[in-house]
Amino acid sequence: MHVTIKLNKQNNMAQQQKKKDDGFEQLESALTNGEQFIEKNQKMIVNVILALLVIVLAYFAYNRFVSAPKTEEAANQIFGAQNQFARDSFNLALHGDGNTLGFLEIIERYGSTPSGNLAHYYAGLSYLRLGEYENAIRHLKKFSADDFLLANMALANIGDAYMQLGDYPAAASHYAKAAASNANDFSTPMFLQKNGLALEKTGDYAGALKCYRRINSDFPNSSEARDIEKYIQRAELNIKK
Repeated sequence: MHVTIKLNKQNNMAQQQKKKDDGFEQLESALTNGEQFIEKNQKMIVNVILALLVIVLAYFAYNRFVSAPKTEEAANQIFGAQNQFARDSFNLALHGDGNTLGFLEIIERYGSTPSGNLAHYYAGLSYLRLGEYENAIRHLKKFSADDFLLANMALANIGDAYMQLGDYPAAASHYAKAAASNANDFSTPMFLQKNGLALEKTGDYAGALKCYRRINSDFPNSSEARDIEKYIQRAELNIKK
């Protein structure tokens, strides 16, 4: 009995040792194959590493010597156009005054910078004030912002342009998008009211009523809520017709 147990143990140990030996052989074989691959393709590997190094260095060099200075220059250039915009001189804000660049030229020269992006927003607002609604929409749609309030204001201004063009469904859609995110007491009730008015223009009084009721329930302290009851009553009367 003891002899049998001893033999089994010896067999198990032999099997384990064989597995270890097989594992070492496989590892050794893999290492050998790897070494052979490196030796065979050494030139290609070196070229790939050098190419990656060149790309990384080029990226950092571009950011340091091209992108960063251009971003700073654009930020300095946009002030003049912003001042013209603040004075309601929208043509000068767009086209410049000979001494300072307008938003359109800033877009052309520095379109890839944050200031170039912001110039699209100001250009859109300028065209909106000048009654050039299609140009306003074109520039406002090219503007992007991480700031939710500013992004939603751009959407609402696109809605304003569509309202002026008589495209009420598109206006309502943009007002709804503006009201859908980053709810706050300042802008959301304003967007909801605009959405309601646009929906009334399309004949969707039930949709408009939802907007007005939300102002009444969710934003009772807003300026839009002060006389929202008349909008609610008007929408209810039109639904009953």
